[in-house]
Amino acid sequence: TIALTVSLVLLAGPGGPANGWLKNISVIKVDDWQYNPPSSFMESVKAMTSGGGLMQQFSAVSASPEGIGFSVGGAKDINNFRENIKNGFLPIPTDVTYEGLFYDYNFDNGKSDCAELFCPLYSQAVTNDPLTNETDKYLAVGLDSGIQNFDRKPLDLMIVLDISGSMGSPFNEYYYDQLGKKVDETGNLTQEEKDEMQKSKIKVAAESIVALLDHLRPDDKVGIVLFSTDATLAKPMDLVSGTDLDDIKKHVLELQATESTNMEAGYKLATAQFDDAAPADRERRIIFLTDAQPNTGDFSKEGLVGMAKDNADKGIHTTFIGMGVDFNTALIETMTKIRGANYYSVHDSKEFKTRMDEQFDFMVFPLVYDLKMTLKSSDYSIEEVYGSPEADKATGELMAVNTLFPSPKSDAGVKGGIILLKLKKTGPGSDLSLTVDYETRDGEKKSSTKTFSFEDKQPDYFGTNGDRKAVLLERYATLVKDWLDHEQRNEAGWGEYQNHSQWERQSSPLHVSDEYKQKFETFADYFNKEKQEIGDDSLQKEVDVLAKLAS
Repeated sequence: TIALTVSLVLLAGPGGPANGWLKNISVIKVDDWQYNPPSSFMESVKAMTSGGGLMQQFSAVSASPEGIGFSVGGAKDINNFRENIKNGFLPIPTDVTYEGLFYDYNFDNGKSDCAELFCPLYSQAVTNDPLTNETDKYLAVGLDSGIQNFDRKPLDLMIVLDISGSMGSPFNEYYYDQLGKKVDETGNLTQEEKDEMQKSKIKVAAESIVALLDHLRPDDKVGIVLFSTDATLAKPMDLVSGTDLDDIKKHVLELQATESTNMEAGYKLATAQFDDAAPADRERRIIFLTDAQPNTGDFSKEGLVGMAKDNADKGIHTTFIGMGVDFNTALIETMTKIRGANYYSVHDSKEFKTRMDEQFDFMVFPLVYDLKMTLKSSDYSIEEVYGSPEADKATGELMAVNTLFPSPKSDAGVKGGIILLKLKKTGPGSDLSLTVDYETRDGEKKSSTKTFSFEDKQPDYFGTNGDRKAVLLERYATLVKDWLDHEQRNEAGWGEYQNHSQWERQSSPLHVSDEYKQKFETFADYFNKEKQEIGDDSLQKEVDVLAKLAS
Protein backbone atom coordinates (compact mmCIF):
# COMPACT_ATOMS: atom_id res chain seq x y z
CA THR A 1 0.00 0.00 0.00
CA ILE A 2 2.76 2.45 0.94
CA ALA A 3 4.77 1.70 -2.20
CA LEU A 4 1.71 2.13 -4.41
CA THR A 5 0.76 5.42 -2.76
CA VAL A 6 4.28 6.82 -3.14
CA SER A 7 4.34 5.77 -6.80
CA LEU A 8 1.08 7.57 -7.50
CA VAL A 9 2.29 10.74 -5.81
CA LEU A 10 5.55 10.71 -7.75
CA LEU A 11 3.89 9.99 -11.08
CA ALA A 12 1.37 12.76 -10.54
CA GLY A 13 4.01 15.37 -9.75
CA PRO A 14 4.58 18.39 -11.98
CA GLY A 15 6.14 17.23 -15.24
CA GLY A 16 5.82 13.57 -14.24
CA PRO A 17 5.53 10.92 -16.99
CA ALA A 18 1.89 10.25 -16.10
CA ASN A 19 0.87 13.89 -16.37
CA GLY A 20 -2.68 13.92 -17.72
CA TRP A 21 -4.02 10.40 -17.29
CA LEU A 22 -3.94 10.19 -13.48
CA LYS A 23 -6.61 12.86 -13.19
CA ASN A 24 -9.35 10.34 -14.02
CA ILE A 25 -8.28 7.51 -11.73
CA SER A 26 -11.26 6.27 -9.71
CA VAL A 27 -9.74 3.50 -7.60
CA ILE A 28 -6.41 2.10 -6.44
CA LYS A 29 -6.44 -1.54 -7.42
CA VAL A 30 -3.91 -4.35 -7.14
CA ASP A 31 -5.14 -7.74 -8.38
CA ASP A 32 -8.46 -8.30 -6.52
CA TRP A 33 -7.73 -5.75 -3.80
CA GLN A 34 -9.20 -2.25 -3.94
CA TYR A 35 -8.73 0.79 -1.74
CA ASN A 36 -10.82 3.91 -1.17
CA PRO A 37 -8.38 6.70 -0.24
CA PRO A 38 -9.55 8.91 2.66
CA SER A 39 -9.84 12.66 2.16
CA SER A 40 -6.62 13.22 4.13
CA PHE A 41 -4.68 11.24 1.52
CA MET A 42 -6.26 13.22 -1.31
CA GLU A 43 -5.41 16.52 0.36
CA SER A 44 -1.79 15.39 0.64
CA VAL A 45 -1.71 14.43 -3.03
CA LYS A 46 -3.25 17.74 -4.08
CA ALA A 47 -0.68 19.64 -2.05
CA MET A 48 2.13 17.79 -3.83
CA THR A 49 0.78 18.25 -7.36
CA SER A 50 0.72 22.00 -7.95
CA GLY A 51 -2.72 22.70 -6.51
CA GLY A 52 -4.25 19.34 -7.14
CA GLY A 53 -5.49 19.84 -10.70
CA LEU A 54 -4.19 16.49 -11.91
CA MET A 55 -5.83 14.46 -9.17
CA GLN A 56 -9.03 16.43 -8.66
CA GLN A 57 -11.24 13.63 -9.94
CA PHE A 58 -9.59 10.88 -7.90
CA SER A 59 -12.82 9.58 -6.35
CA ALA A 60 -12.66 5.93 -5.46
CA VAL A 61 -15.64 4.28 -3.83
CA SER A 62 -14.89 0.77 -2.73
CA ALA A 63 -15.09 -1.50 0.24
CA SER A 64 -12.43 -3.44 2.12
CA PRO A 65 -10.44 -6.29 0.59
CA GLU A 66 -13.17 -8.61 1.92
CA GLY A 67 -15.92 -6.80 -0.03
CA ILE A 68 -19.16 -5.44 1.36
CA GLY A 69 -22.29 -6.61 3.11
CA PHE A 70 -25.46 -4.82 4.12
CA SER A 71 -27.12 -3.20 7.10
CA VAL A 72 -30.70 -2.01 7.39
CA GLY A 73 -31.89 1.62 7.41
CA GLY A 74 -33.16 3.37 10.51
CA ALA A 75 -31.00 3.75 13.62
CA LYS A 76 -27.25 3.31 13.21
CA ASP A 77 -26.29 3.27 16.90
CA ILE A 78 -27.66 3.50 20.46
CA ASN A 79 -25.25 6.25 21.52
CA ASN A 80 -28.06 8.35 22.97
CA PHE A 81 -28.99 5.50 25.35
CA ARG A 82 -25.42 4.98 26.56
CA GLU A 83 -24.74 8.70 26.99
CA ASN A 84 -27.86 9.18 29.10
CA ILE A 85 -26.76 6.28 31.32
CA LYS A 86 -23.23 7.68 31.59
CA ASN A 87 -24.50 11.13 32.57
CA GLY A 88 -27.04 9.91 35.11
CA PHE A 89 -30.26 10.41 33.11
CA LEU A 90 -33.03 7.90 32.50
CA PRO A 91 -33.27 7.09 28.75
CA ILE A 92 -36.56 6.66 26.93
CA PRO A 93 -37.55 3.39 25.20
CA THR A 94 -36.88 4.66 21.65
CA ASP A 95 -33.23 5.35 22.56
CA VAL A 96 -32.69 1.60 22.08
CA THR A 97 -33.45 -0.17 18.80
CA TYR A 98 -32.31 -3.63 17.75
CA GLU A 99 -30.97 -2.40 14.41
CA GLY A 100 -29.09 0.45 16.10
CA LEU A 101 -27.47 -1.93 18.58
CA PHE A 102 -26.61 -4.45 15.86
CA TYR A 103 -24.85 -1.75 13.81
CA ASP A 104 -22.36 -1.28 16.63
CA TYR A 105 -21.01 -4.81 15.97
CA ASN A 106 -19.64 -7.04 13.23
CA PHE A 107 -21.35 -10.36 12.50
CA ASP A 108 -19.55 -13.37 11.06
CA ASN A 109 -22.39 -15.21 9.30
CA GLY A 110 -20.31 -17.68 7.27
CA LYS A 111 -19.34 -17.67 3.60
CA SER A 112 -21.31 -17.73 0.37
CA ASP A 113 -20.47 -18.48 -3.27
CA CYS A 114 -23.29 -16.18 -4.39
CA ALA A 115 -22.30 -13.48 -6.91
CA GLU A 116 -25.54 -11.46 -6.71
CA LEU A 117 -26.00 -8.00 -5.22
CA PHE A 118 -27.81 -9.44 -2.18
CA CYS A 119 -26.81 -12.86 -0.86
CA PRO A 120 -28.69 -13.79 2.32
CA LEU A 121 -27.04 -16.39 4.55
CA TYR A 122 -29.21 -18.55 6.82
CA SER A 123 -28.39 -20.41 10.00
CA GLN A 124 -30.25 -21.53 13.10
CA ALA A 125 -29.87 -21.18 16.84
CA VAL A 126 -31.56 -23.05 19.67
CA THR A 127 -30.89 -21.63 23.11
CA ASN A 128 -32.39 -21.24 26.60
CA ASP A 129 -33.33 -17.77 27.83
CA PRO A 130 -31.25 -17.01 30.99
CA LEU A 131 -34.15 -15.20 32.71
CA THR A 132 -37.08 -17.50 31.87
CA ASN A 133 -35.23 -20.74 31.02
CA GLU A 134 -37.56 -21.17 28.03
CA THR A 135 -36.08 -22.63 24.84
CA ASP A 136 -36.00 -20.17 21.94
CA LYS A 137 -35.54 -21.07 18.27
CA TYR A 138 -34.02 -18.49 15.95
CA LEU A 139 -33.31 -18.21 12.25
CA ALA A 140 -30.52 -15.74 11.55
CA VAL A 141 -30.44 -13.96 8.19
CA GLY A 142 -26.95 -12.74 7.32
CA LEU A 143 -26.99 -9.65 5.09
CA ASP A 144 -24.18 -10.48 2.69
CA SER A 145 -23.32 -9.43 -0.86
CA GLY A 146 -21.53 -11.08 -3.74
CA ILE A 147 -20.10 -7.79 -5.04
CA GLN A 148 -16.71 -6.54 -3.92
CA ASN A 149 -17.26 -2.81 -4.19
CA PHE A 150 -19.75 -0.18 -5.29
CA ASP A 151 -19.42 3.10 -7.15
CA ARG A 152 -21.28 5.88 -5.38
CA LYS A 153 -23.04 8.23 -7.76
CA PRO A 154 -22.38 11.98 -7.48
CA LEU A 155 -24.31 13.40 -4.53
CA ASP A 156 -26.73 16.34 -4.44
CA LEU A 157 -26.62 17.19 -0.73
CA MET A 158 -28.50 19.71 1.37
CA ILE A 159 -27.20 20.08 4.92
CA VAL A 160 -29.82 21.40 7.34
CA LEU A 161 -28.57 22.75 10.69
CA ASP A 162 -30.72 23.45 13.73
CA ILE A 163 -29.56 26.74 15.32
CA SER A 164 -32.47 27.08 17.77
CA GLY A 165 -32.01 27.99 21.43
CA SER A 166 -31.94 24.41 22.70
CA MET A 167 -28.86 23.78 20.54
CA GLY A 168 -26.94 26.24 22.71
CA SER A 169 -27.11 24.01 25.79
CA PRO A 170 -24.16 21.82 26.84
CA PHE A 171 -23.98 18.45 25.17
CA ASN A 172 -24.42 16.48 28.39
CA GLU A 173 -27.33 18.50 29.81
CA TYR A 174 -31.06 18.70 29.17
CA TYR A 175 -32.26 22.06 27.88
CA TYR A 176 -35.73 21.34 29.29
CA ASP A 177 -35.03 20.10 32.79
CA GLN A 178 -38.18 19.38 34.78
CA LEU A 179 -36.07 18.75 37.91
CA GLY A 180 -34.84 22.32 38.07
CA LYS A 181 -31.27 21.05 38.31
CA LYS A 182 -28.76 19.23 36.15
CA VAL A 183 -27.97 15.59 36.78
CA ASP A 184 -24.22 15.12 36.46
CA GLU A 185 -22.34 11.86 36.96
CA THR A 186 -19.26 12.67 34.89
CA GLY A 187 -16.82 12.13 37.74
CA ASN A 188 -15.46 8.95 36.15
CA LEU A 189 -14.65 10.66 32.85
CA THR A 190 -11.28 11.99 31.74
CA GLN A 191 -10.87 15.76 31.45
CA GLU A 192 -10.85 15.45 27.66
CA GLU A 193 -14.15 13.55 27.76
CA LYS A 194 -15.65 16.15 30.12
CA ASP A 195 -14.54 18.99 27.85
CA GLU A 196 -16.08 17.24 24.85
CA MET A 197 -19.39 16.59 26.60
CA GLN A 198 -19.63 20.16 27.90
CA LYS A 199 -19.38 21.69 24.44
CA SER A 200 -22.64 23.16 23.21
CA LYS A 201 -24.70 21.03 20.85
CA ILE A 202 -24.35 23.63 18.11
CA LYS A 203 -20.56 23.55 18.47
CA VAL A 204 -20.46 19.77 18.03
CA ALA A 205 -22.95 20.02 15.14
CA ALA A 206 -20.74 22.59 13.41
CA GLU A 207 -17.67 20.37 13.86
CA SER A 208 -19.69 17.46 12.45
CA ILE A 209 -20.57 19.48 9.34
CA VAL A 210 -16.89 20.26 8.82
CA ALA A 211 -16.19 16.51 8.99
CA LEU A 212 -18.96 15.84 6.43
CA LEU A 213 -17.66 18.47 4.00
CA ASP A 214 -14.26 16.78 3.95
CA HIS A 215 -15.84 13.73 2.28
CA LEU A 216 -17.48 15.45 -0.66
CA ARG A 217 -16.06 14.99 -4.17
CA PRO A 218 -15.59 17.70 -6.81
CA ASP A 219 -18.60 16.44 -8.79
CA ASP A 220 -20.88 16.46 -5.72
CA LYS A 221 -23.18 19.41 -5.03
CA VAL A 222 -23.76 20.92 -1.58
CA GLY A 223 -26.01 23.54 -0.04
CA ILE A 224 -26.76 24.60 3.55
CA VAL A 225 -29.99 25.64 5.29
CA LEU A 226 -30.08 27.10 8.81
CA PHE A 227 -33.27 27.13 10.87
CA SER A 228 -34.60 28.32 14.20
CA THR A 229 -37.97 30.14 14.24
CA ASP A 230 -37.65 30.47 10.44
CA ALA A 231 -35.31 28.97 7.85
CA THR A 232 -32.55 30.64 5.83
CA LEU A 233 -30.73 29.44 2.73
CA ALA A 234 -27.17 30.06 3.91
CA LYS A 235 -25.58 28.49 0.82
CA PRO A 236 -27.37 27.60 -2.43
CA MET A 237 -26.65 24.10 -3.72
CA ASP A 238 -23.73 24.15 -6.14
CA LEU A 239 -20.83 21.98 -7.29
CA VAL A 240 -18.12 21.38 -4.71
CA SER A 241 -15.49 22.11 -7.36
CA GLY A 242 -16.79 25.70 -7.48
CA THR A 243 -17.19 26.12 -3.72
CA ASP A 244 -14.72 27.56 -1.23
CA LEU A 245 -15.16 24.87 1.42
CA ASP A 246 -12.66 26.48 3.79
CA ASP A 247 -14.75 29.65 3.84
CA ILE A 248 -17.94 27.64 4.42
CA LYS A 249 -16.31 25.79 7.32
CA LYS A 250 -15.20 29.08 8.89
CA HIS A 251 -18.73 30.52 8.83
CA VAL A 252 -20.32 27.30 10.12
CA LEU A 253 -17.97 27.20 13.12
CA GLU A 254 -19.01 30.79 14.03
CA LEU A 255 -22.76 30.06 14.27
CA GLN A 256 -24.67 30.76 17.49
CA ALA A 257 -27.94 29.26 18.78
CA THR A 258 -31.08 31.42 19.07
CA GLU A 259 -34.91 31.42 19.14
CA SER A 260 -37.43 28.59 18.60
CA THR A 261 -37.27 25.29 16.68
CA ASN A 262 -39.16 25.04 13.36
CA MET A 263 -38.05 21.76 11.80
CA GLU A 264 -40.80 22.04 9.20
CA ALA A 265 -39.38 25.32 7.85
CA GLY A 266 -35.86 23.89 7.60
CA TYR A 267 -37.03 20.72 5.91
CA LYS A 268 -39.27 22.55 3.40
CA LEU A 269 -36.58 25.03 2.38
CA ALA A 270 -34.03 22.24 1.88
CA THR A 271 -36.54 20.25 -0.19
CA ALA A 272 -37.20 23.27 -2.42
CA GLN A 273 -33.56 23.24 -3.56
CA PHE A 274 -34.08 19.97 -5.49
CA ASP A 275 -35.70 19.60 -8.89
CA ASP A 276 -38.96 17.61 -8.95
CA ALA A 277 -37.52 14.98 -11.30
CA ALA A 278 -34.75 12.83 -9.82
CA PRO A 279 -31.74 12.55 -12.17
CA ALA A 280 -30.83 8.92 -12.82
CA ASP A 281 -27.11 9.59 -12.54
CA ARG A 282 -27.10 11.33 -9.13
CA GLU A 283 -27.96 10.56 -5.51
CA ARG A 284 -30.10 13.10 -3.59
CA ARG A 285 -30.02 13.43 0.20
CA ILE A 286 -30.81 15.80 3.05
CA ILE A 287 -28.57 15.53 6.13
CA PHE A 288 -30.39 17.07 9.08
CA LEU A 289 -28.42 17.95 12.25
CA THR A 290 -30.74 18.60 15.21
CA ASP A 291 -31.72 17.72 18.75
CA ALA A 292 -35.21 17.04 17.31
CA GLN A 293 -37.21 19.18 19.74
CA PRO A 294 -39.52 21.21 17.45
CA ASN A 295 -41.92 23.67 19.11
CA THR A 296 -43.21 25.86 16.28
CA GLY A 297 -44.51 25.37 12.75
CA ASP A 298 -46.07 21.98 12.00
CA PHE A 299 -44.36 19.74 14.55
CA SER A 300 -46.93 16.95 14.47
CA LYS A 301 -45.54 13.49 13.87
CA GLU A 302 -47.88 13.08 10.90
CA GLY A 303 -46.74 16.35 9.31
CA LEU A 304 -43.00 15.72 9.67
CA VAL A 305 -43.23 12.06 8.68
CA GLY A 306 -45.42 13.04 5.72
CA MET A 307 -42.77 15.45 4.41
CA ALA A 308 -40.03 12.84 4.73
CA LYS A 309 -42.20 10.26 2.95
CA ASP A 310 -43.05 12.68 0.11
CA ASN A 311 -39.34 13.35 -0.32
CA ALA A 312 -38.53 9.64 -0.40
CA ASP A 313 -41.12 9.18 -3.15
CA LYS A 314 -39.21 11.82 -5.15
CA GLY A 315 -35.87 10.10 -4.55
CA ILE A 316 -34.76 12.62 -1.89
CA HIS A 317 -33.63 10.60 1.11
CA THR A 318 -32.93 11.81 4.63
CA THR A 319 -30.23 11.23 7.23
CA PHE A 320 -30.76 12.64 10.72
CA ILE A 321 -27.78 13.30 12.97
CA GLY A 322 -28.90 13.66 16.58
CA MET A 323 -27.15 16.07 18.93
CA GLY A 324 -27.02 15.93 22.74
CA VAL A 325 -28.29 13.63 25.49
CA ASP A 326 -31.79 15.11 25.07
CA PHE A 327 -31.98 14.25 21.36
CA ASN A 328 -35.58 13.16 20.85
CA THR A 329 -35.37 9.67 19.37
CA ALA A 330 -39.15 9.24 19.77
CA LEU A 331 -39.69 11.54 16.77
CA ILE A 332 -36.69 10.59 14.65
CA GLU A 333 -37.04 6.82 15.07
CA THR A 334 -40.46 7.08 13.42
CA MET A 335 -39.20 9.26 10.56
CA THR A 336 -36.33 6.92 9.74
CA LYS A 337 -38.60 3.95 9.08
CA ILE A 338 -39.11 5.60 5.69
CA ARG A 339 -37.41 4.31 2.54
CA GLY A 340 -33.78 5.43 2.24
CA ALA A 341 -33.64 7.05 5.70
CA ASN A 342 -31.25 6.53 8.62
CA TYR A 343 -30.01 8.31 11.74
CA TYR A 344 -26.90 8.56 13.89
CA SER A 345 -26.49 9.95 17.41
CA VAL A 346 -23.36 12.05 17.92
CA HIS A 347 -21.78 12.11 21.35
CA ASP A 348 -18.20 13.00 20.45
CA SER A 349 -17.14 15.14 17.48
CA LYS A 350 -13.80 13.32 17.19
CA GLU A 351 -15.50 9.93 17.06
CA PHE A 352 -17.98 11.26 14.51
CA LYS A 353 -15.13 12.45 12.30
CA THR A 354 -13.55 8.99 12.48
CA ARG A 355 -16.88 7.39 11.60
CA MET A 356 -17.21 9.64 8.55
CA ASP A 357 -13.67 8.74 7.45
CA GLU A 358 -14.75 5.09 7.39
CA GLN A 359 -18.43 5.19 6.51
CA PHE A 360 -19.55 8.36 4.70
CA ASP A 361 -20.27 6.63 1.39
CA PHE A 362 -22.07 3.82 3.21
CA MET A 363 -24.28 6.39 4.94
CA VAL A 364 -25.55 8.18 1.83
CA PHE A 365 -25.88 5.50 -0.84
CA PRO A 366 -28.58 2.80 -0.35
CA LEU A 367 -28.37 -0.16 -2.71
CA VAL A 368 -31.44 -2.34 -1.99
CA TYR A 369 -35.08 -1.36 -1.51
CA ASP A 370 -38.35 -3.04 -0.49
CA LEU A 371 -36.85 -6.29 0.76
CA LYS A 372 -39.51 -8.87 1.61
CA MET A 373 -38.86 -12.30 3.03
CA THR A 374 -41.73 -14.80 2.90
CA LEU A 375 -41.65 -17.95 5.02
CA LYS A 376 -43.63 -20.98 3.84
CA SER A 377 -43.91 -23.84 6.30
CA SER A 378 -46.50 -26.07 7.93
CA ASP A 379 -44.21 -26.42 10.93
CA TYR A 380 -42.93 -22.90 11.74
CA SER A 381 -44.13 -19.30 11.77
CA ILE A 382 -42.35 -16.00 12.46
CA GLU A 383 -43.00 -14.97 16.07
CA GLU A 384 -40.74 -11.88 16.27
CA VAL A 385 -38.31 -9.97 14.04
CA TYR A 386 -35.24 -8.24 15.51
CA GLY A 387 -33.01 -5.85 13.59
CA SER A 388 -35.44 -4.34 11.09
CA PRO A 389 -37.04 -0.87 11.53
CA GLU A 390 -40.17 -2.39 9.96
CA ALA A 391 -40.39 -5.25 12.49
CA ASP A 392 -43.88 -4.11 13.47
CA LYS A 393 -45.05 -5.02 9.95
CA ALA A 394 -44.00 -8.64 10.35
CA THR A 395 -46.62 -11.39 10.29
CA GLY A 396 -46.32 -15.11 10.82
CA GLU A 397 -45.18 -15.44 7.21
CA LEU A 398 -43.65 -12.12 6.17
CA MET A 399 -40.70 -9.92 7.11
CA ALA A 400 -40.13 -6.53 5.44
CA VAL A 401 -37.21 -4.09 5.25
CA ASN A 402 -37.51 -0.77 3.40
CA THR A 403 -33.82 -0.17 2.73
CA LEU A 404 -30.45 -1.90 2.84
CA PHE A 405 -27.31 0.24 2.92
CA PRO A 406 -23.88 -1.12 1.96
CA SER A 407 -21.86 -1.93 5.05
CA PRO A 408 -18.15 -2.57 5.70
CA LYS A 409 -17.00 -6.20 5.74
CA SER A 410 -13.86 -7.42 7.49
CA ASP A 411 -12.43 -10.64 8.90
CA ALA A 412 -14.73 -10.07 11.89
CA GLY A 413 -17.81 -10.03 9.66
CA VAL A 414 -20.29 -7.46 8.33
CA LYS A 415 -21.00 -4.36 10.40
CA GLY A 416 -24.65 -4.60 11.45
CA GLY A 417 -25.12 -7.38 8.91
CA ILE A 418 -27.84 -9.52 10.49
CA ILE A 419 -31.58 -9.80 11.08
CA LEU A 420 -32.88 -12.28 13.65
CA LEU A 421 -36.17 -14.14 13.32
CA LYS A 422 -37.62 -15.88 16.38
CA LEU A 423 -39.60 -18.86 15.11
CA LYS A 424 -42.65 -20.50 16.65
CA LYS A 425 -43.14 -24.25 16.26
CA THR A 426 -46.57 -24.96 14.71
CA GLY A 427 -46.26 -28.53 13.42
CA PRO A 428 -44.37 -31.82 13.83
CA GLY A 429 -42.04 -31.40 10.84
CA SER A 430 -38.93 -29.31 10.24
CA ASP A 431 -39.04 -28.17 6.58
CA LEU A 432 -39.40 -24.57 5.54
CA SER A 433 -38.66 -22.32 2.60
CA LEU A 434 -37.78 -18.63 2.45
CA THR A 435 -38.41 -16.49 -0.62
CA VAL A 436 -36.56 -13.18 -0.81
CA ASP A 437 -37.81 -10.40 -3.09
CA TYR A 438 -36.16 -7.00 -3.44
CA GLU A 439 -35.56 -4.09 -5.79
CA THR A 440 -32.16 -2.71 -6.77
CA ARG A 441 -31.58 1.04 -6.71
CA ASP A 442 -31.95 0.96 -10.51
CA GLY A 443 -35.44 -0.51 -10.23
CA GLU A 444 -34.61 -4.11 -11.17
CA LYS A 445 -36.72 -6.74 -9.36
CA LYS A 446 -34.90 -9.75 -7.89
CA SER A 447 -36.12 -12.94 -6.25
CA SER A 448 -34.62 -16.12 -4.79
CA THR A 449 -35.91 -19.07 -2.77
CA LYS A 450 -34.07 -21.25 -0.25
CA THR A 451 -35.54 -24.51 1.08
CA PHE A 452 -33.99 -26.27 4.05
CA SER A 453 -34.67 -28.26 7.19
CA PHE A 454 -34.62 -26.68 10.63
CA GLU A 455 -32.62 -29.34 12.42
CA ASP A 456 -33.69 -30.76 15.76
CA LYS A 457 -30.90 -29.32 17.92
CA GLN A 458 -30.61 -29.17 21.68
CA PRO A 459 -29.76 -25.93 23.49
CA ASP A 460 -27.38 -24.25 23.37
CA TYR A 461 -26.72 -24.57 19.64
CA PHE A 462 -25.51 -21.80 17.32
CA GLY A 463 -24.85 -22.26 13.61
CA THR A 464 -22.33 -19.39 13.52
CA ASN A 465 -20.59 -17.02 15.89
CA GLY A 466 -22.70 -14.25 14.35
CA ASP A 467 -25.89 -16.00 15.46
CA ARG A 468 -24.62 -16.24 19.02
CA LYS A 469 -23.73 -12.55 19.16
CA ALA A 470 -27.07 -11.51 17.64
CA VAL A 471 -29.06 -13.58 20.15
CA LEU A 472 -27.06 -12.13 23.03
CA LEU A 473 -27.63 -8.56 21.85
CA GLU A 474 -31.32 -9.19 21.15
CA ARG A 475 -31.84 -10.43 24.70
CA TYR A 476 -29.89 -7.47 26.08
CA ALA A 477 -31.93 -4.94 24.09
CA THR A 478 -35.21 -6.65 24.99
CA LEU A 479 -34.37 -6.54 28.71
CA VAL A 480 -33.38 -2.87 28.52
CA LYS A 481 -36.52 -1.93 26.57
CA ASP A 482 -38.72 -3.84 29.06
CA TRP A 483 -37.03 -1.97 31.93
CA LEU A 484 -37.58 1.43 30.29
CA ASP A 485 -41.22 0.61 29.56
CA HIS A 486 -41.63 -0.43 33.22
CA GLU A 487 -40.07 2.80 34.50
CA GLN A 488 -42.21 4.89 32.14
CA ARG A 489 -45.40 3.28 33.44
CA ASN A 490 -44.45 3.55 37.12
CA GLU A 491 -42.63 6.88 37.41
CA ALA A 492 -45.10 9.68 38.16
CA GLY A 493 -44.61 12.61 35.80
CA TRP A 494 -41.93 10.92 33.71
CA GLY A 495 -42.58 11.37 30.01
CA GLU A 496 -45.08 14.19 30.59
CA TYR A 497 -44.42 17.48 28.82
CA GLN A 498 -45.67 20.29 31.04
CA ASN A 499 -45.79 23.68 29.28
CA HIS A 500 -43.73 22.28 26.39
CA SER A 501 -44.36 20.68 23.01
CA GLN A 502 -44.63 16.91 22.91
CA TRP A 503 -41.08 16.67 21.53
CA GLU A 504 -39.27 18.94 24.03
CA ARG A 505 -37.64 16.16 25.98
CA GLN A 506 -37.36 16.62 29.73
CA SER A 507 -34.99 14.90 32.12
CA SER A 508 -35.48 12.28 34.79
CA PRO A 509 -32.70 10.96 37.05
CA LEU A 510 -31.41 7.48 36.37
CA HIS A 511 -33.02 4.90 38.64
CA VAL A 512 -33.72 1.17 38.55
CA SER A 513 -36.47 -0.60 40.47
CA ASP A 514 -35.46 -3.52 42.72
CA GLU A 515 -37.14 -6.01 40.36
CA TYR A 516 -34.93 -4.96 37.47
CA LYS A 517 -31.77 -4.59 39.52
CA GLN A 518 -31.99 -8.34 40.17
CA LYS A 519 -32.68 -9.04 36.49
CA PHE A 520 -29.71 -6.95 35.40
CA GLU A 521 -27.42 -8.72 37.88
CA THR A 522 -28.51 -12.16 36.64
CA PHE A 523 -28.28 -11.12 33.02
CA ALA A 524 -24.84 -9.55 33.51
CA ASP A 525 -23.43 -12.95 34.55
CA TYR A 526 -24.90 -14.54 31.41
CA PHE A 527 -23.64 -11.68 29.23
CA ASN A 528 -20.10 -11.97 30.56
CA LYS A 529 -19.98 -15.72 29.90
CA GLU A 530 -21.31 -15.27 26.36
CA LYS A 531 -18.84 -12.46 25.73
CA GLN A 532 -16.01 -14.85 26.52
CA GLU A 533 -17.46 -17.55 24.24
CA ILE A 534 -17.93 -15.08 21.38
CA GLY A 535 -14.50 -13.51 21.81
CA ASP A 536 -15.51 -9.92 21.03
CA ASP A 537 -13.93 -7.45 23.47
CA SER A 538 -16.03 -4.59 22.07
CA LEU A 539 -19.02 -6.08 23.95
CA GLN A 540 -17.43 -4.69 27.12
CA LYS A 541 -19.35 -1.42 26.70
CA GLU A 542 -22.59 -3.31 27.30
CA VAL A 543 -21.03 -5.09 30.29
CA ASP A 544 -20.27 -1.65 31.76
CA VAL A 545 -23.87 -0.51 31.25
CA LEU A 546 -25.23 -3.66 32.91
CA ALA A 547 -22.88 -3.24 35.87
CA LYS A 548 -24.11 0.32 36.43
CA LEU A 549 -27.77 -0.66 36.15
CA ALA A 550 -27.33 -3.65 38.47
CA SER A 551 -25.77 -1.41 41.14
